[in-house]
Amino acid sequence: EIHIKEPTEKEVNPRLLPGELLLCEANTVYKYIQEDGSNRGTYGKLICTNFKIAFLDDDSASDDNEPQFKNKIIGENDITLQCVDQIYGVYEEKKKLLTGQLRKYPEKLIIYCKDLRVFNFCLRYTKEEEVKRIVSGIIHHSQTPKLLKRLFLFSYASAAPNNTDGRNQTVMFDTLEDWCDELKQTKGNVKYKAVTNNEGYRLYEKLPLYFVVPICVSEESILKYEGRGIPIWCWSCHNGAALLKMSAFPKEQDDSTSQTQKAFLDGIYKTISKAPYELLKTDDLSSSLPSLQDIQTAYTRFKQLFLIDNSTDFWTTDVKWLSLLESTNWLEIIRRVLKKAIKVAECLERQHTNVLLIEESATDLSCVISTLVQVMMDSYSRTKSGFQSLIQKEWVIGGHGFLDRCNHLHKSDKEEAPVFLLLLNCVWQLVQQYPPAFEFTETYLTVLSDSLYVPIFSTFFFNSQHQKDTNTSGESLKTQSGPFRFLTVWDWSVQFDPKAQAFLNNPLYAEKPKPDKSQRKTTRFKHQRQLSLPLTATKSTTKRGFFREETDHFIKNILGKRISKFINSSDEPPNSFREFYDSWHSKPVDYHGLLLPLIDGPEIKVWAQRYLRWIPEAQLHGGGTIATAAKILDLMEEVQSLQVKMDEKHSQAISGDVHSVPLLRNSARLSSLFPFALLQRQSVKPALPTSSWKDLEDEHDLVKSDDEFVDLTGDMP
Repeated sequence: EIHIKEPTEKEVNPRLLPGELLLCEANTVYKYIQEDGSNRGTYGKLICTNFKIAFLDDDSASDDNEPQFKNKIIGENDITLQCVDQIYGVYEEKKKLLTGQLRKYPEKLIIYCKDLRVFNFCLRYTKEEEVKRIVSGIIHHSQTPKLLKRLFLFSYASAAPNNTDGRNQTVMFDTLEDWCDELKQTKGNVKYKAVTNNEGYRLYEKLPLYFVVPICVSEESILKYEGRGIPIWCWSCHNGAALLKMSAFPKEQDDSTSQTQKAFLDGIYKTISKAPYELLKTDDLSSSLPSLQDIQTAYTRFKQLFLIDNSTDFWTTDVKWLSLLESTNWLEIIRRVLKKAIKVAECLERQHTNVLLIEESATDLSCVISTLVQVMMDSYSRTKSGFQSLIQKEWVIGGHGFLDRCNHLHKSDKEEAPVFLLLLNCVWQLVQQYPPAFEFTETYLTVLSDSLYVPIFSTFFFNSQHQKDTNTSGESLKTQSGPFRFLTVWDWSVQFDPKAQAFLNNPLYAEKPKPDKSQRKTTRFKHQRQLSLPLTATKSTTKRGFFREETDHFIKNILGKRISKFINSSDEPPNSFREFYDSWHSKPVDYHGLLLPLIDGPEIKVWAQRYLRWIPEAQLHGGGTIATAAKILDLMEEVQSLQVKMDEKHSQAISGDVHSVPLLRNSARLSSLFPFALLQRQSVKPALPTSSWKDLEDEHDLVKSDDEFVDLTGDMP
């Protein structure tokens, strides 16, 4: 029996963005609300444009009961073409992956999304010609390789009015001034300099226009190997120690070339080993961290746990969920990355040594580690504008290949790897362990991860600054309203109204008290940088520079040959990491100083809001952290109300810096995964329990007990 909402005569027209074109559509498509055997759902129209796949029903045209947290660009039933992961067809109850030309068209269409939504559409009641058009159109526009300029990004930028200023307080690092200011802020300008050798990309296309190197490195050295073998500055600690990265030479080289490069590197290290530079430590990330292929494999296994087709599959999987979670190795990779970042922080903080991260292109795992180290050591990077500026510096301008790593053009699965998602997962561990230390919330991180697949922002759709600049020049890209300009994802007003943006700000952020105006130096940032303080007195070392006996070993490493472990100083105790880690965790947390994540055992958790938000069975209605947050926000609202009254009494207006507090009324009805699962339906348990459930029901009444679902957020066993 099919329980359906009858189709109406009312015509529902899609809301199209500037530059968006309707390509194909199908009427009388039936969308299942939940695949639980009851076949409950609604009729509507399925459309495909050059931007998205969308399902339109009567509710699509209604503004009633709109959620508090609504995306203005992507609706509840919208899937951007870049967000489509895989498409399956159902033929006589059998699922088949759909690619290329189809000889036979399916009865049902299942779309798996990269943000882990699953859409089920029934095409039995749709005209055959419309089925052919819509299925072929969706597969062609979302799965086949395409040219860069065919992305909706270009259509939107050409047609949309340029009336937004996306910079806000985010530093874009696309000018020499931005880099000079960054050097001054971190006091790195004594030993490092911003260079302009790559203006016009005359040096190397993968390098940014401007970057920072040690002052003693000559212009001739920078030009010799297109920037390879040159230590590039990322950040300077308060004690002068710096974090650097380097692009290694290709692994396959003939002997003469190898000898030449060895001599070149030898000269570079003799140059930067002298005073005033600190002792140097190196880390070849290709040997000390998982490969990109390992990361991709682990994430592919991991995401399968959350792409749930139906309720029955969920309950079957739930019985062995923790063991399945551990077998993916995803949480272990997160643990290893966080541990590596702690080791680097120890070198900078306690040992006062420079750290050089080495990677083939220095645009993947080196970006992850350098970003995490700055988030852990620099409280400014834990503010919203600071974190956004950090992503711009290390990832966007730093040359991370978002286009290839996210496979936006569907050209090569071999290049795909969730490197940026790995970073966000690591930052989420810190956010959930130390909430008062961050100005932004986990909701901010979740919508940032979703924005990877929204092709109206240029932030995550190019491999390098050069690729972006070369594709925005030319007469063909001039617009009627003025010069051609892409939007940046940091302008959150494009996606969310002010009320929804309030969910991105942490109302419990422990902001550092501002000094008196008379003592405070003028800066362009709202927040003064509060860097970490040394934990212990550091023993002075007689050794300076790079160790001679390790030079040959290091050169081999640079040339692409693997080494077994991190190069250690002979006077460094082998358990120094554990000592550093335990010593920090034994003291009270300074939310404006150094932060070290907990990485032991079950401390590494699953990012529940991102991965479980579309699964009704995993939600606690009226429970979870949102229930606590609702009470706290009620108190904050009362405090703000009292503050207004006090200010009025003294004839003062309330400060504009206070974050608006989102009102969470009727918190008993909210899901634990709010704001993404607002008032979702209750879970419908399978009508016919599986044999596994029958065996378990006698010992534990898991089906009826709500408490058993609390641990779905996934502590490691």
